[in-house]
Amino acid sequence: MKILNYISKTVWVLSVVSLFTDTASEMLYPIMPIYLKSIGFSIVLIGVLEGFAEALAGLSKGYFGKLSDNSGKRVPFVRLGYTLSAISKPMMAVFIFPMWIFFARSIDRFGKGIRTGARDAILSDEATPETKGKIFGFHRSMDTLGAVLGPVIALIYLYFYPQQYKTLFYIAFIPGLLAVFASFLLNDKTKKHLAEKKLTPFFSFLNYWKTSPAQYRKVVIGLLVFALFNSSDVFLLLKAKQAGLNDTNVIGIYIFYNLVYALCSFPIGILADKIGLKKMFLFGILLFSIVYFGMAFSKNSYTIALLFFIYGVYVAATEGISKAWISNISDKKDTATAIGTYSGFQSMCTLIASSLAGLIWYQFGANATFMITGIMTVLVIIYFSFFIKDKIIKNDTQT
Repeated sequence: MKILNYISKTVWVLSVVSLFTDTASEMLYPIMPIYLKSIGFSIVLIGVLEGFAEALAGLSKGYFGKLSDNSGKRVPFVRLGYTLSAISKPMMAVFIFPMWIFFARSIDRFGKGIRTGARDAILSDEATPETKGKIFGFHRSMDTLGAVLGPVIALIYLYFYPQQYKTLFYIAFIPGLLAVFASFLLNDKTKKHLAEKKLTPFFSFLNYWKTSPAQYRKVVIGLLVFALFNSSDVFLLLKAKQAGLNDTNVIGIYIFYNLVYALCSFPIGILADKIGLKKMFLFGILLFSIVYFGMAFSKNSYTIALLFFIYGVYVAATEGISKAWISNISDKKDTATAIGTYSGFQSMCTLIASSLAGLIWYQFGANATFMITGIMTVLVIIYFSFFIKDKIIKNDTQT
């Protein structure tokens, strides 16, 4: 296909690496809370574990993005990040001591923090401003295909070997290891003159906010306000459960949503390059608001399934598109810092969003949680529509 001519060997390799890694991670996602409870973790301790791990990932994304830009290197960060995530899988099953579990889970999230900025910078370097949607969309499609394969493998395994969770952690090590091997097919293409050999303090990425283009700050402010009310997908799954779906159906609808996401990401990326990244992102969060308003009033399992379909299209229209948009409004030499800084702040906002959603759900019920999120999303749509222009940073280092 002519469209696939835009997909370079490097993009293919990165996409396959992401597919293997997501297969490993999502294989464990449905059973992680069950496994932790089976070895003595309370709900509170599970929450503390996940909160700490995600906070570590969020803070490290900005730092390692900055470090990648300063060093002029990308591939070493990608390899190390995926290696740490791979080895964390069997570590979770070796010992059941709480501190060891905290360490293993933190290693996994720390690996994500190390690789994110550098990986997305490589994707940006492999594209032109006019093909960013295609490149990021293709990568998200392959990545999310792993989110379909992983839970399917877990369901099949648990059907034949119910409650044998530990073995699944060892099985997850296999695709994780394949991802590490595939990462050795990558080579750095970063030009030497881009490298700045200097000390990089851990919070130095925060200084980028002051020196970044005004357009970057305006866009990221809108994205972060949206993130503050975009809580974990767990709340959507809880609503599905509340609507009458059994455990198998809930996992099934999660796989269905990821399949829609995987199938739509690449074609939506192609369309985004034609109509503009901003327009596609706005379309995506409009769908998000429809899903949340719909969830507030839906009690029918068929309606829930339809809303999860729309939710899959929403993620396809925003996840890769937002990073492609950011890479177009930041200097090429700062791409990893720009994306890493945004991803770090986004992780922290998501933690706050989930806490707020849980509190609102507890105090006022599920309907209030979804209605408030829907209303805030409409305000974000208004902000992007009237205050943000869809333009590209032009400079002598931009692709």
